[in-house]
Amino acid sequence: MPQQLRRRNPDSHKGNFGHIFILGGSTGLTGSVCLAALAALRSGAGLVTAGVPKSLNSVFEIKLTEVMSLPLQDFGGRLKKNAYRPIREFALSKADVLALGMGIGRHRETSELVRKIVCSLDKPVVLDADGINAFVGHLTEFKKHKSQLVLTPHLGEFSRLVGRSVDFIKQHREKLAVDFALRYNLTLVLKGNNTLVTNGRKIFENTNGNPGMATAGSGDVLSGILAAFWGQGLDMFEAAKTAVFIHGLAGDLAVKDKGEISLIASDIIEYLPLAFKKLRIGKCRRSSVGRAADL
Repeated sequence: MPQQLRRRNPDSHKGNFGHIFILGGSTGLTGSVCLAALAALRSGAGLVTAGVPKSLNSVFEIKLTEVMSLPLQDFGGRLKKNAYRPIREFALSKADVLALGMGIGRHRETSELVRKIVCSLDKPVVLDADGINAFVGHLTEFKKHKSQLVLTPHLGEFSRLVGRSVDFIKQHREKLAVDFALRYNLTLVLKGNNTLVTNGRKIFENTNGNPGMATAGSGDVLSGILAAFWGQGLDMFEAAKTAVFIHGLAGDLAVKDKGEISLIASDIIEYLPLAFKKLRIGKCRRSSVGRAADL
């Protein structure tokens, strides 16, 4: 386990462990933000704020106890373009890492907002779900990004992004992932069986996890974990690699009690404390970590 995630100093305070800004949510998709926010807290983040549509804020206030909220201008439960200014002010003044896209929806105006945030804010960003879909047909805009950027697509999202079939991606997964990360100067987490993490110079193939984790919200949980690790001082690649492993380990611990059929995303969050405990006391086999290589 990276040193930053081991034992904490006795005089630590919440400001030492990162302020994560989870930005997303729309009508019918409030759970995505909640899962990411709770996963970030369970993964050690000192502070978490959810930036959400103003008309839905009461929903988030009820669902989330330890998480703060930032109500933003919306229309019909979707974030408006003019939410950019308060997002920018909060991100630059208070947040350490921004996790963007969970449940944010695909409305044209919201997608424009997502692209503006990624291309103009000089801030670490974890881009997931409909945040990634916002760049379908706008792929060259990734070259404009000012942020340190991690993308976390599943195969379907990556297929839409690069215009290749899922079958083709499966056959050329490693090359496509490495080339994409190099071309757009980012870290790519290509989710699926044996998730790949690459920044174009290094690659990590995860080998834990199970089919029960193929369930709604599992990716939101991963984004929250990743953002939390990044906010605690891990570098971009290390945060992504460690998050993928911890996510899979928690899923493997959960499946022993819940079974593959009944496993849900919140179970992964529930088993994060046990996953961290096992790592701290050295009960994970080295061979279970995965395959890593320099390119």
